[in-house]
Amino acid sequence: MVAAAILTATANADDWLQWRGPNGNNVAAAGQSVPAEWSERQNVIWKADILGRGHSSPIVVGDLIVLTSADEQGQQQGVFGLDRATGKNRWGTVISKGGFPKTHQKNTHASPTPCSDGRHVFVTFCHHNKIEAAALDMDGKIVWKTDVGGFAPRQYEYGYAASPTLYENTLIVSGDSDTVAWIKALSKTDGKVVWEQQRPQKLNWSSPIVASVAGREQLLLSGANMIASYDPKSGQPLWNQECLTMATCGTVVWDDEVVYASGGYPDKETVAVKADGSGTILWKNGVKCYEQSMLLHAGHLYAVDDGGVAYCWEARTGQEKWKARLRGPVSASPVLVGDTIYASNEGGTTYVFKADPEKFTAVAQNQLGTESFATPTVTDNRIYLRVAAGQGAARREALFAVGNR
Repeated sequence: MVAAAILTATANADDWLQWRGPNGNNVAAAGQSVPAEWSERQNVIWKADILGRGHSSPIVVGDLIVLTSADEQGQQQGVFGLDRATGKNRWGTVISKGGFPKTHQKNTHASPTPCSDGRHVFVTFCHHNKIEAAALDMDGKIVWKTDVGGFAPRQYEYGYAASPTLYENTLIVSGDSDTVAWIKALSKTDGKVVWEQQRPQKLNWSSPIVASVAGREQLLLSGANMIASYDPKSGQPLWNQECLTMATCGTVVWDDEVVYASGGYPDKETVAVKADGSGTILWKNGVKCYEQSMLLHAGHLYAVDDGGVAYCWEARTGQEKWKARLRGPVSASPVLVGDTIYASNEGGTTYVFKADPEKFTAVAQNQLGTESFATPTVTDNRIYLRVAAGQGAARREALFAVGNR
């Protein structure tokens, strides 16, 4: 991973700057027009080969695409900057070497998605039983690196996955394990700790997110047998609601008053909780979306579970409107573009269907590669898909930019 060129990026209004997009809910900016159908020979703007292995989603910052990857044989974790127009590699920066922990066969050593404020890129990696955060400028040069906290699971050594998020002048990072668990805010400027909170010592892989809900900004995180809310400015706990199960992977979604979450292990539950600290659970069911985050659209909740079953529920009541069997297994989260949902399974198939509570309407089914774990990114009328093909030493990853041609 060697730096190759210099690029300056300026963020645009519809850029995809973090895990789950502009508003943290996996909903593309209004006005996007993405193809319903594609293949290796249809509607591919460009294809970029990616060194190493990773399940992080690409982020899009101005004319730069950023994604992380890990060389598992050489034990290097790094960041790549690609040209948005052509997919050509502009730079590559090694962040860490050695100390790779054991991980689940479906996880990688580059699973957290980066985030950006348009001036810097922020990444997190796990190595040497700790979480490290780093800030890079838009030329790929490291501005700062810091050890955030320990991460050393004892019972299930499945690796790390939580993506960082930005709030005002801080980078928020979480690390939940059965030996140490915490959530911290770091200064974007130098990586120093602004605030920190200890969390229950339980295995969990969910990513924190800041949402405006129930009349205030709340930092929300599911897992550890609860949904927890913190003040993003100070880290002070606002409320927590006992629900769900020990381990969740998906990020919560929300409307004006309610938070929705699903998981996990060892129990199965999807739940709707009032976000005012009242302890009110509006509804719950036994569906498990373990790896995937859900979508909220026009008063309805859409989800795809691990086995590839798609669901639609009325958000405030939990009434099931429909369910439809796709083909699993599924790890990536669905993304909403207008009134259309794009959901990729682990085999590289992306299902396209309507976000319509009245009935399930399939639109298309598309194949790229033979493996897909990363959640798609949508901006500039393109959908970016990180896929892989081949097994063992022959396995190769690629990023496809798909758009109307």
